[in-house]
Amino acid sequence: MIPVRMVTCVLVVMLALTGCGPGGFSGLYNAPLPGGADVGEHPYRVTVEFADVLDLVPQATVKVNDVQIGRVQRVRLAEDTRSALVDIVVNGDVELPANAVAELRQTSLLGEKFVDLRPPTGARPVGRLSDGDVIPLSRTSRHAELEEVFGALSMLLSGGGVEQLHTIASELNNAMRGNEAQIKALLSRVDHLVTELDGQKAQITKAIDGLAELSRTLVREKRHLTEGLDHLAPGVRVVANQRDQIVGMLTQLRKLSRVTVDTVGKSREQLVANLRALEPTLRKLAESGDNLTEALKILPTYPLPWNAGRTMKGDYANVDVEFDMNLDQLVNNMRRSGQSPIPSLPKGGGPPLPLPETPQVPKLPALPGSSGASDSGSLLGSLLGGS
Repeated sequence: MIPVRMVTCVLVVMLALTGCGPGGFSGLYNAPLPGGADVGEHPYRVTVEFADVLDLVPQATVKVNDVQIGRVQRVRLAEDTRSALVDIVVNGDVELPANAVAELRQTSLLGEKFVDLRPPTGARPVGRLSDGDVIPLSRTSRHAELEEVFGALSMLLSGGGVEQLHTIASELNNAMRGNEAQIKALLSRVDHLVTELDGQKAQITKAIDGLAELSRTLVREKRHLTEGLDHLAPGVRVVANQRDQIVGMLTQLRKLSRVTVDTVGKSREQLVANLRALEPTLRKLAESGDNLTEALKILPTYPLPWNAGRTMKGDYANVDVEFDMNLDQLVNNMRRSGQSPIPSLPKGGGPPLPLPETPQVPKLPALPGSSGASDSGSLLGSLLGGS
């Protein structure tokens, strides 16, 4: 018979291993384990959704760039029973973007699994990953297992894949037999084409970017393009109704173009000569600049100045005349013009030249109200109109 004390010890050990608690048996799987990465004094917890966690276990490592920054706290089944939820604890000093991605990897070919966190590769990092965040299925993935690779290989080898490869190789040999020269020429041309495409890579990229910009422009102008196409139908109907007139116009235009080309061809030398003859005139006109436009102002009023329109009022003119009787100024004007007020004397001993006679100023009639006697101021008084 087995002693009662031994049975009691076995029952206690079994209860301890099964983790009996107030809520029932929770299983040894969720029992806390020692060890794991150092998460610091202020860690934060993140939930990661995986479609398949394989054999990931609690206390597995969480890494960033192959550096341990946390550990797996719990692995549980999602409510939809189609995915797994992995609760991880991350060191509070590690900063990751809010749109970080997670991947389930192995340390080696047969090594343990770990969760790899990293910033997104196809998008710009946004925000910061914090406590309570969830990384959804769309941002998680896993590597292929060694068992899966071997399973696919065994399916290929045992499921007829090798026979299919043999058939493909045989058909390729039959197609290439006797066409070696053409195949070599084709490969040479393909190599030349690939080289040319590689040399034009920048232009091709620029063209693709231009097409992308054109597409964006068309999308922005979609409403205007739609309105234009909607209003294009009446214009097309008008053109269709006037088709005969348009065809006739184009026919006559073709005839006119033929005549014009023939005329220009026959008079080409004369036309070139005329253009060359016009070259000096056009050059002088260009050199004249604003002088020509200023000179054209007097053309409508020739021979009078351009401002004569302000003076001529029909058959009379309003003119203000000012006489300058300064003798010094008159003499200076005559000297500058090359004329001398005194005739030059002949050289030698010839007879003296007679002096010019002093002109007699005629007497003007006396003004009304005067004594009738002529005075020295009568001429000036007449010019000035009075006293």
